[in-house]
Amino acid sequence: MQKEITIGRIKIGGAPFVFIGGPCVIEGRDITLRTAEKIVSITHSLNIPFIFKSSYDKANRTSVTSYRGLGIEQGLHILAEVKKSFSIPVLTDVHSVQEVPMVSEVVDIIQVPALLSRQTDILIACGKSGKPVNIKKGQFLSPQEMYFAIHKVLSTGNSRILITERGTCFGYNNLVNDFRAIPIMKAFGYPVIFDATHSVQKPAAQTTYSGGEREFVLPLARAALAVGADGIFMEVHENPSKALCDGDNSVPLDELIHYLKSLKRLEEAL
Repeated sequence: MQKEITIGRIKIGGAPFVFIGGPCVIEGRDITLRTAEKIVSITHSLNIPFIFKSSYDKANRTSVTSYRGLGIEQGLHILAEVKKSFSIPVLTDVHSVQEVPMVSEVVDIIQVPALLSRQTDILIACGKSGKPVNIKKGQFLSPQEMYFAIHKVLSTGNSRILITERGTCFGYNNLVNDFRAIPIMKAFGYPVIFDATHSVQKPAAQTTYSGGEREFVLPLARAALAVGADGIFMEVHENPSKALCDGDNSVPLDELIHYLKSLKRLEEAL
């Protein structure tokens, strides 16, 4: 039987699906708060549970000159303001064991990035925090291998676990989705989230930064819901052409309501 993970008033696991979203990286206080406020308004109008996500640091950027974020102290301060201002849960990712204690004091869910999903020390540190842990499936892993990542967190006594599917490497600079992964990972007994925007990313395709194919975000999100995803994640930006990270695969903020209405209709039909 699948566990239901509770985050405040939000229950993850089954209907209604949960929406997780926000800018890829925290670019500043004002843009972060504006984005959160608009998404809160949209999701509230559609009765979709919402968890805000943004990163204080992008430690795995393609180029050493790429924008990484505001850093952990300033970034967590802004995430705390988002949480307090809009009474919503917040999620962010960690990149080292040392970051976990500071992050766990602020966020509601700690995320293990896909490229670190085999790192035992990080998984155990996140588990020991007592916070819900969202493990993103590595682009290089089969869904069956996520069993071992889950059990690293479980070894700490923490069973508040989410799993996120975000595509699989397919040759150079390309990802594909095998939608068998969602029911396979749901069989482990934990909610599965589908990352619709990283799934259309084209890693390092623009030489010094990643590209993306935004036109496939909605079709893939719909397919994920149809096979049982418990939540949908999307990177959202008010002006993707000027985003400092992942603009090519980010959903324009003013179009988000159309994406979510489509997903809501599908969920009702299902």
